[in-house]
Amino acid sequence: MTCIFVQLRCQPGKTYEVADEIYRREIVSELYSTSGDFDLLMKVYLEESVDVGKWISDNIANIPGITRSLTTLTFRAF
Repeated sequence: MTCIFVQLRCQPGKTYEVADEIYRREIVSELYSTSGDFDLLMKVYLEESVDVGKWISDNIANIPGITRSLTTLTFRAF
């Protein structure tokens, strides 16, 4: 399994609707509300064979109310 983090910027007033839709889809391990440039932070575990870009496009980018996403891939360092 590969862990990725996805930060989401939402349209003003849409953060709770976006979070509700993410939970409805049951696609995240953890979801946090954050301060700063992004509104939500998701932690997701994917099979190593999954195309991350396609997964984001198919499962996240099509949620109404999201204006930007930033995906961080993780690597085994130790």
